[in-house]
Amino acid sequence: MEQKTIFEQLGGTYIRQGDYLLPNLKMPKQPEYNIGVWGQRRRRYLKQHRQIIYTNLLTSCKLSEHLAEVEKECAERMDSLVKAVAKQEGVTEALKAADQMVWVRRMNNIRNRAEEIVLKEIVYV
Repeated sequence: MEQKTIFEQLGGTYIRQGDYLLPNLKMPKQPEYNIGVWGQRRRRYLKQHRQIIYTNLLTSCKLSEHLAEVEKECAERMDSLVKAVAKQEGVTEALKAADQMVWVRRMNNIRNRAEEIVLKEIVYV
């Protein structure tokens, strides 16, 4: 009589691939999340610099949820930072109407600074 492995005792099955028996593993169904640029940057950062955290999130089926949370948090932080800094520096609709190129230049500068803050505070931690 052949002794069952712990995997088989728990209800697992194997599939034959050539000379090998491989566990027949399937990921559980997960909800679909909309992952944007912030989530993709976070995924890339975790994969390259925080491999243990990345692997733990991936194997526990929580990676997509984590990336969606990071995406939402980054978008909210960017929006609030851009609005606050624009108000503080006087970049208004009146400036936009008076001199569009100055308004564009200053808003691009504000967005770039806000992006650096968000990357450092949320994505790359």
